[in-house]
Amino acid sequence: MILLDTQVWVRWLEPDNGPLPRRLTEQIESGVRLAVSAVSCWEIAYLERRGRIELPLPIDEWLHAALDESGVECLPITLPIAVTAARLTDIHRDPADRFIIATALQLQAKLISLDGKFKDYPELGSLLVSA
Repeated sequence: MILLDTQVWVRWLEPDNGPLPRRLTEQIESGVRLAVSAVSCWEIAYLERRGRIELPLPIDEWLHAALDESGVECLPITLPIAVTAARLTDIHRDPADRFIIATALQLQAKLISLDGKFKDYPELGSLLVSA
């Protein structure tokens, strides 16, 4: 399984928001099982509401299309994921990112991210794929 960080998911589907490096796009498109954390859906809705990203469809429609039409699975935040997120090394205080990292750890999924702070999490180790 490959878990996409929020920014990676948006940029993969909406390259007008900034295309991904080719190497990452190739990894995503060759992935057998792609997923995002449910917190990424919240984060996109929040960013859209605040005017920080523009989407070609209303948010509900965009999220349904972004999941269904791209074959990306939305993973719930489970109790073990919540506990793992709370116990992560204090490198980054963004709760959405902490939930995404915890999801990758709990599921032992490769995490594709452009966030430079993710590499500082010793917990991620070889699970992190970055540009």
